[in-house]
Amino acid sequence: MKELKDKDEQYNQYLYRHKHSKAKGGFGKLIMSLLLTMVVIAAAAFAYIGTVGADSKYSKMIKSFLKDLSPREQKGFNLPVLQQKQNILIVGVDSNGEGADKFKGTRSDTMILVNLDPRSHSINAISIPRDSKVYLAGDYGVQKINAAHALGGIDLTLKTVEDTLGIKVDKYVLVNNEGVKKLVDALGGVPVYIEKDMYYNDNAGKLHINLSKGLHVLNGEQVEGYLRFRKDGLGDIGRTSRQQWFVKAVLEKVQSPSAIPKIPEVLNIASTYVRTNLSLYEMSHIAAALRNIDMNDVEFATLPGAPSKKGYISYWILDPEKTQEVIDRMVYRDKPAPSDKKLVAGIMYAFDKEDEAMRIKDQLTASGYEVNCIGRAHLPHSQIIGHNAAVTSDFVSWLKKNVPEVKGSQFVYDPVRMYCVHSDFTIIVSGS
Repeated sequence: MKELKDKDEQYNQYLYRHKHSKAKGGFGKLIMSLLLTMVVIAAAAFAYIGTVGADSKYSKMIKSFLKDLSPREQKGFNLPVLQQKQNILIVGVDSNGEGADKFKGTRSDTMILVNLDPRSHSINAISIPRDSKVYLAGDYGVQKINAAHALGGIDLTLKTVEDTLGIKVDKYVLVNNEGVKKLVDALGGVPVYIEKDMYYNDNAGKLHINLSKGLHVLNGEQVEGYLRFRKDGLGDIGRTSRQQWFVKAVLEKVQSPSAIPKIPEVLNIASTYVRTNLSLYEMSHIAAALRNIDMNDVEFATLPGAPSKKGYISYWILDPEKTQEVIDRMVYRDKPAPSDKKLVAGIMYAFDKEDEAMRIKDQLTASGYEVNCIGRAHLPHSQIIGHNAAVTSDFVSWLKKNVPEVKGSQFVYDPVRMYCVHSDFTIIVSGS
């Protein structure tokens, strides 16, 4: 077994790739939570109507807000929802400044393709790096994919994603990032555990972060700082982990009884900062389907590629073969042919988690799995990272059931081996 104790060569390569990927945006994977938040709000709205009466002024207000949330008249109310796989593109856009149109001429800051599969009752999510070099639909030529929305709105964005990935996008959710802060304030703040002291001031960028370690109820401005903080040596790695933790916190807050009286204000924010072609009927069905989904069971992936710089322009160059592998797995749900070959594991652990890592190693070895790589690194979020198609969701479910220490770990699919280059999957044991 190759020991990587105190040798972080592969981890340093991982940091380098992510530092130069430029897939950094304002709120990253947090935007995925808005799809879930919206459908949870829809479900909570119905519950609220039941508590105050269908004819009350608040119920009428809620119904009006829900209707206004969709900018186009829907004709699919009598169609079965979630009878087949659905691809929903979630697009987060930056602001063009105070007083400007919230959606016109704005570049996409975040783009996530969510695949809902009713057969397996599961959700997959693919992050599309904002600097991905693509051919924009129409006559716009080669550009970064985040320019599509600025040049042609949601229609050009959808067409470009479909052409680039060879898929059909069924629905979209378009979010102005300012709405995230307002949502948090409307909910009365969100409790978040701050894993380290965070201090940063950028007068030009109007970003001021002053957060101390510990459990805090953050307001909208503090949440923005928490989610954007990158000055900790981990850059986008640490930031992405914090976004995922916040997703769980905000969803729990939305579903709590204390949020019910605030639903009218939340829906008012959504009607202002969110655009979607999902109907209320569709959202309510998705809400029912997702009611028992654990965020740790959502499989994440990022389109594989490598950074490239042309003059002053930085691009993310997609790897065609590995990108197709991600699409086949995450969208088309292709499964590998059965094999008797045992998967090979790697383990990376935080500096105070050696005992836990060794227990995981012993449990895997006792089950007949080889652990060919183990080492230390400062990583803030526990994950199971699959590197090939043989690492299925069924295997991960078995792993979580039989290895208690990884039960709460998030599953990420990444065909590019960042840590243990000869392992089929890597278990990250975090320090928090």
